[in-house]
Amino acid sequence: MINSQHQFIDRSTGEVKTEQLFGDPIVRTIYSDIREKSPLLYRAVTGKRMSALLGFLNYDFSLTPGLSGNRAFMRNAGIDFSECLDSPSELNTPRKVFERKIRYWKCRPMPDDMASVVSPADARVLIGSFKETSHLYIKGKFFDYGELLGNDKQEWLNAFNDGDFAIFRLTPDKYHYNHTPVAGQVEDFYEIDGVYHSCNPAAVVTVVTPYSKNTRTVTIINTDVPNGSNVGLVAMVEVTALMIGEVVQCYSDREYANPRPVQRGMFLERGCPKSLYRPGSSTDVLIFEKDRIEFDSDIRENLNRVSAQSRFSRGFGRPLLETEVRVRSQIAVRNTIDGKCSGD
Repeated sequence: MINSQHQFIDRSTGEVKTEQLFGDPIVRTIYSDIREKSPLLYRAVTGKRMSALLGFLNYDFSLTPGLSGNRAFMRNAGIDFSECLDSPSELNTPRKVFERKIRYWKCRPMPDDMASVVSPADARVLIGSFKETSHLYIKGKFFDYGELLGNDKQEWLNAFNDGDFAIFRLTPDKYHYNHTPVAGQVEDFYEIDGVYHSCNPAAVVTVVTPYSKNTRTVTIINTDVPNGSNVGLVAMVEVTALMIGEVVQCYSDREYANPRPVQRGMFLERGCPKSLYRPGSSTDVLIFEKDRIEFDSDIRENLNRVSAQSRFSRGFGRPLLETEVRVRSQIAVRNTIDGKCSGD
């Protein structure tokens, strides 16, 4: 079991920060002692019913009564309540805090350039490639490629072969809405059953390819359409985790008004709320076609920094340092070297 501290890069300042890992002792117990000595109990804990029960016990009891108690909880969690649409007095349970809505149109600005791919969440991101010749090559670390998209989805497995990916890890304190990273038409939308492993770094390095074993929702977006981002096909995989019962599809193209489920054929505008994770830690994975995007240079450079301690680096034997990004901020741009553009 990896017991060292876990650090990441704050993108806005470039500083190394140490993550406060929520429930880390419990996670270490589940993924070492229980996993090794009581496999039946371990399977029960990572099952749907127990995950939902743990979520209820952790997130549905009232906070300290009174406005000052709510404010103190939010400050301790690093939450800026001035961003929230609801007042602190209304956010009176951890669930309500973690399912909060924010004024993203003001506090999470988005690049105007349609060639820009934006972060789907307030999260810590790792990037990689399936292409062996790429300096970002990571294979079999966080997920099994076939399992992640579904081994029976040969069309999409072929489409994303040798492509690039980004893994966005949402910690429990984060804003838990996912936003659309690109503009385009939904070509496919499906769910894959699985278990509910934690996304805590200690758990991730203990369980082989956990993100492709968890319950997950897959949205395939075709951006090579009129008014699209023109970065090819993009797979957005929403991975549910320990203490999360579901990911609720609630797309809205104007603030949070008139939410509706994502369906095949629907056009998604870039940067809009798409779904909501029930509280806990969770993960988004974006997969891109080969040579269609180029990740931002600072995220690429941060990945291989050795001046910080990352549990991913220790667990997988190579530099793997996350960068903290904000929802709707640029993480990649269209790759124009291959000559592909709208209409090709």
